[in-house]
Amino acid sequence: MTKTLNLALQGGGAHGAYTWGALDRLLDEKDIRFEAITATSAGAMNAAMLVTGLEQGGRQGARDKLAEFWNRITENAAGPRSPFAMFALPPDPKVLNAFYSMSPAYLAGEWVTRTFSPYQLNPLNLNPLRDLLDDMIDFGAVCRGNGPKIFVNATNVQKGRVRVFTGDEITTDALLASACLPSLFQAVEIDGESYWDGGYMGNPAIWPLVHGATCRDVLIVHINPIIREEVPVTATEIANRINELSFNASLMREMRAVDFVQRLLDEGTIPEGRWKRLRIHSVRDDETMRSFGVATKSTPDWSVLTRLREAGAASMETWLADHKDKIGVSDSVDIQAEFL
Repeated sequence: MTKTLNLALQGGGAHGAYTWGALDRLLDEKDIRFEAITATSAGAMNAAMLVTGLEQGGRQGARDKLAEFWNRITENAAGPRSPFAMFALPPDPKVLNAFYSMSPAYLAGEWVTRTFSPYQLNPLNLNPLRDLLDDMIDFGAVCRGNGPKIFVNATNVQKGRVRVFTGDEITTDALLASACLPSLFQAVEIDGESYWDGGYMGNPAIWPLVHGATCRDVLIVHINPIIREEVPVTATEIANRINELSFNASLMREMRAVDFVQRLLDEGTIPEGRWKRLRIHSVRDDETMRSFGVATKSTPDWSVLTRLREAGAASMETWLADHKDKIGVSDSVDIQAEFL
């Protein structure tokens, strides 16, 4: 019997390779189909590659397209190369994170981006992702075709709200807007409005799935760890935790709203059918993601990506073994315990 899922894919730069691994493993499940995907930043890139690959070559086509995308990201990256790339297995995440956090190139880049804006550093507004996306995605055939429906989240700079692109609105510019970190790139202008990374206001937005899909099951693939036991004390630790909190804030608010509606339905305050009851599922590995930091989010080195991909695949393997039978039946995550 075929099971149907909606996907909610978080953004987080190079840490999106975790989602790559999770999706790669999920595609092995031939009895699971996808109706809709809401996604932000790196999540939106993964979503676009997934749907492109499904359209062009089925499940194997999707796996190949995701792998090609992340391989090409590494090839196009300019920055310090990991001394660990020669090893068959990447080292512990803490080792990778320490290497890049202390890298002179990373520290210099941090100083430059805090001193000068992208309008000064990149007046021609060049973005290496543009050519890559143009080359890999057939928007006419895929994002507006018969595959899973995509919702791409971006932040409207002037209005301070999330903008969700879907259907004919999905273009290279929409994907670039969803991944536009304002310290690195000029705001992306679409129809006279300027946009930054969607992570600030919707990472990702869940509400498009309420009205834009019939399926009630939503599988969230987390990139940014929610819980840290230790209090950050160094400047790097503080900056890293601020990044995690800000990129989780919108999702936490939406989970509170989902829980509120579920409780009203359970209490009979509102009748079944008038509001949509979502079944929430969650794939995350806070332990691994806590070991990485903001430095590796901007470091698409193959050692980093490989370690993240393996973690994502392992997390999905565990979730499928423990909770696949709950698809279409019940939540597999306690919303109040995990998000409230």
